Amino acid sequence: MGVLKMLEGDVPGRIVVLNHEKMVLGRHPNCEIVLDNAAVSRRHAQFLENHGTYFVEDLQSRNGTIVNGERIEGRTQLQDTDLVKICNVVLRFHAVMPPAVDPATVTVPGDTHQISPDTAHVKPVVGQTTASLPPVPMDDSNAAVISSMDASSVTHISLKVQPEAKLAAVLAISRDLGGALEVDEVLPRILDSLFQIFPQADRGVVLLHDNDADKLVVKASKTRHHHEDNIVEISQTIIQKAVDTGQAFLSADAGTDQRFDSSESISKFRIRSLMCAPLVGQDGTRLGVIQIDSKTSAPGFIADDLELLIAVACQAAVVVEKAVLYHRAETLRDLERELNFATQIQLGFLPTERPHIEGYEFFHYYEAAQSVGGDFFDYVTLRNGKIAITLGDVAGKGVPAALMMARLYADARYHLLMEQTAGGALTKLNDDVVRGGHGHRFVTYAAAILDPQTHQLTIANAGHLPPLLKKADQTVERMGVDHANLPLGVDANLEFEEAVFDLAPGDAIVLYTDGVTEATNAANDLYGMQRLIKCIAEAPTGIGELGERLIADVEEFCGGRAQRDDICLLGLRRLQV
Repeated sequence: MGVLKMLEGDVPGRIVVLNHEKMVLGRHPNCEIVLDNAAVSRRHAQFLENHGTYFVEDLQSRNGTIVNGERIEGRTQLQDTDLVKICNVVLRFHAVMPPAVDPATVTVPGDTHQISPDTAHVKPVVGQTTASLPPVPMDDSNAAVISSMDASSVTHISLKVQPEAKLAAVLAISRDLGGALEVDEVLPRILDSLFQIFPQADRGVVLLHDNDADKLVVKASKTRHHHEDNIVEISQTIIQKAVDTGQAFLSADAGTDQRFDSSESISKFRIRSLMCAPLVGQDGTRLGVIQIDSKTSAPGFIADDLELLIAVACQAAVVVEKAVLYHRAETLRDLERELNFATQIQLGFLPTERPHIEGYEFFHYYEAAQSVGGDFFDYVTLRNGKIAITLGDVAGKGVPAALMMARLYADARYHLLMEQTAGGALTKLNDDVVRGGHGHRFVTYAAAILDPQTHQLTIANAGHLPPLLKKADQTVERMGVDHANLPLGVDANLEFEEAVFDLAPGDAIVLYTDGVTEATNAANDLYGMQRLIKCIAEAPTGIGELGERLIADVEEFCGGRAQRDDICLLGLRRLQV
C-alpha cells in the first residue's frame, strides 16, 4: 500500500497511508487528506490507485500540483520516491511503507488523519472542521482526573459557590438559546457565556457528532486572548471517555497527565486545568462535547464548576436536538417538493392520450409505489401505419429506477422507429442496456406491434409477464409463452423471437407489470396469476370497463394496504363489427 511522507509543511515526518482507490487532497474538510492552508484549493488534487499503480491528478487547482519540479496537467503516474509539491507542502511518495517508521507518525485517512496520537490540534475553518476521534484506551491510574460526574443525572445546580454568577449565567444561556434554530450561531454564544462564568478559562471548544461522517466535528471554538488564532487543544482521551460513558470530567493538571507526555503541543500551549462535558440527548444519545481549559495552575477549576458546566451542556443538548429536528423537517419538505417535481417530469414521459384507431379501443393505468418509479409504457406510431404498444419494468423502484426508465423510454422509441419490427427493436435495446453501464440492473420489456389493416399482433417479450388474451367467448389464455426470452441487460448476444397472433372481433389484450400479480393483502397473500385471469374473464366486455374492474379488484384484495411495487396496466380490444 502506497504512502505519502510530508517533508515540508505543517507536520514534517507525518506519513499518510493511501488506503483508498481515490483520495482527494485539499482544503475542504470533506477531503480525505485535509491541508489547512489558504493557498491550497478546496479540492486541489487526487491520488488514484489501480492494481498497485498510483497516480496523482491535479483537479484544476489555482496554484497547481508539481511532481519532481514540473507542473502536471491532468493525471500523472507516480514512481517510488517521487516528490509532490502542493503550495508550501512537499510530499514524498513511497510505493510501500518505509522501514523503521514510528507508528505515532502514521495517519490513516478516514480514521485519524487530523489527529496526533494523544491530542488533536484543530484550527476551525468557516463552515465546519472535522476531527475524527477514534476510541483510545484510558488508563485511569495515570490520569489527572480528580472529578467525574454522570452528565445525565444532574437535575439541579448547587448554589454554595458563586450563586449570583451561576444564576446569571444560566439565565443568560437560556435567553441565548430560547428561540435558536441555528446551531452554528448559538454555540459561540454558549462559549462566550462560559468565559464570563469561568474567568480562569483560556480556551473553549464545542464538538458535535456528524452522523454522515461518523466522527466529531468542531462547531465552535474560542480563545480569551485576541492575539491567539482560535487554536484549541483537544484531549482525545478525555473527549472520547466523555462520549463513551456520558460522564463529565475535570482534569486538575493536564501537564502532569502521563497520557499527554508525548504531546509537544500540550507543553507549547501549557494546558493545566481542563473540563469536558458530553452533550446528551433526551434518549441518551451522545450528541457531542464541550471542553474548556486553563493555562494557569491557579485558581483552576473545581468540582463545583463541573456541575455548572454539565447544566450548560444539558441546555445546549436540547437546542442541538431541536435544531436537528428542525433542519430534518426542512430537508424532508425540500425533498418532498423535489420528488413532486420529479413525479411531474416522469409522468410527462408517459402518454396522456390513448390511440385513436378505427375498430380498436385502448386503456392504460399507471401508479408508482413511491413518488417516482421504474414502470413505463408507450404508444409508438410506426411509418408503415402500424402501432407499437410497449410496457417495461426496471428492476427496483424509486429514483434510480426512474432515471433508468427515462433513458430506456427514449431508446426504445428510437429503436422501434428505426427497426420497424418488435424483435429487432428489442435486440438493439438489449445491446444498449448491456453496454450502458447501468450496473447489475435488468429490465423486463414487452413490445406488441398491431397492424390495424390485417388485425395481426406481433409480440416480442424480454422476460416480461406474458400478455393475456381474452377471447369473445370469455376464455383467457397467456400469449407467446414459448417465444419469451431473457430480460434486457442479461446477455449481450440475444436475438429476440416474435410471436404473431390474429385478433378476432371482440378479442382483448391485457399487458401488466408484476405490481399487479405481486400485490399483497394484510396476510401477505399474493394477488397472483390465477386471480388475475379470473378477474379478466369475469370483467365486462369493453376494455375500459375491464381495466377499471381489474384495478378495483386489486385494491379490494389489498384492503387499503400500501402497494410494494409500481403498477402499470395496458389494454387493447378489437371491436366487434
